[in-house]
Amino acid sequence: MTHPYFANDPRSMRQRMEAGDLYLAEDAELAVASQRAITASHRYGQVWPEDREAAEVILAELIGSLGEDVEIRPPLFVDYGRYITIGPGTFINYNFTALDVAPITIGADVMIGPNVQLLTPTHPLESWLRRDKLEAAKPITIGDNVWLGGGVIVLPGVTIGENTVVGAGSVVTRDLPPNVVAVGNPARISKQLA
Repeated sequence: MTHPYFANDPRSMRQRMEAGDLYLAEDAELAVASQRAITASHRYGQVWPEDREAAEVILAELIGSLGEDVEIRPPLFVDYGRYITIGPGTFINYNFTALDVAPITIGADVMIGPNVQLLTPTHPLESWLRRDKLEAAKPITIGDNVWLGGGVIVLPGVTIGENTVVGAGSVVTRDLPPNVVAVGNPARISKQLA
């Protein structure tokens, strides 16, 4: 049965999600893709300690675009994986969560501390839309040479400029320019970098 919200929209839920429009995450096609990502992430975590080469093959199949010399220490949690791009030389520490309902782009030579969360999903302010399980998403972009300290949370739609450092435990609610240090909840610029 078609949800009344989508009565005049012929697109699939995946197409709506990819366009950044409201969609139903409980859609069968999306559920299959999400389960594939959950299984691959789990397998990656199991294989990584014993066989790094085999783990890299799993990671390359999971992540949409993976640069050379990327290291991600498990566990790794993603919604789909295919909407994530990671540039070369990037290091991601343990317990990384990247909810890629919208694209997540991570530049080259980025350092991501443990327990970092990149969260693209958004939910409507209207309670009846949330009750109907509708959601959307906004992309996240992390520039080259960025350092995200442990426990940083980046919210939907945020862009962090190149060379920027975000202090541990910060919550990034809006864009940060290049070459700054930002800390706090919400993250605020505390220093300009040369």
